[in-house]
Amino acid sequence: MNIADFKRKPILGILRGVEADVIEPLVEAVISAGLETLEITMNTVDAPEIIRKAKKICGNRLTLGAGTVLTMQDLKSAIGSGASFIVMPVLVKDIVGYCLNNKIPVFPGAFSPQEIYQAHEAGATMVKVFPARFFGPEYFRELKGPFDKIELLACSGVTPDNLKDYFSSGASAVSFGASVFRKDWLAKGDFESVAQAVKKFIHAWDK
Repeated sequence: MNIADFKRKPILGILRGVEADVIEPLVEAVISAGLETLEITMNTVDAPEIIRKAKKICGNRLTLGAGTVLTMQDLKSAIGSGASFIVMPVLVKDIVGYCLNNKIPVFPGAFSPQEIYQAHEAGATMVKVFPARFFGPEYFRELKGPFDKIELLACSGVTPDNLKDYFSSGASAVSFGASVFRKDWLAKGDFESVAQAVKKFIHAWDK
């Protein structure tokens, strides 16, 4: 992952629990919609194979990473499958340390000020504030008072309507998941609806 490229369009899609047989049309749909960065969570069935398949399909058109990485086994499996960045819901210091030593961008999760500071001190590329939905953009504004040098990724509850508020309140990046990658759309192969939902996030950022 090139962090400078990510900061140019700091929007991360989170794909969890997807079936391997929809990966090709799904990847093509999100690329056509303008998404440039996608994470596939490691608690998805056959996640390593799905990451490999997605990597083969997208080539250099999409930056792929792995999410919900909680063990060193998960980490090595993800990297071996082609993931170029790592995301966690919490801080696992061994994983952050490995990523730092191998120049792999890493986004550990945190929520409280203490957790956010510890994740930053451990070497986070950005700290994923999760779940952001409970306190919303105002929480980011408060956090950026003492933590003005810590870059924060908002995860959970971000919508095209409040995206601007998160960025204006101090978020460096935002993410979306189930609200766009809806199970009912994927089950019936409605990739156009997925693409349109992604476009709303891209358009909100472009504004």
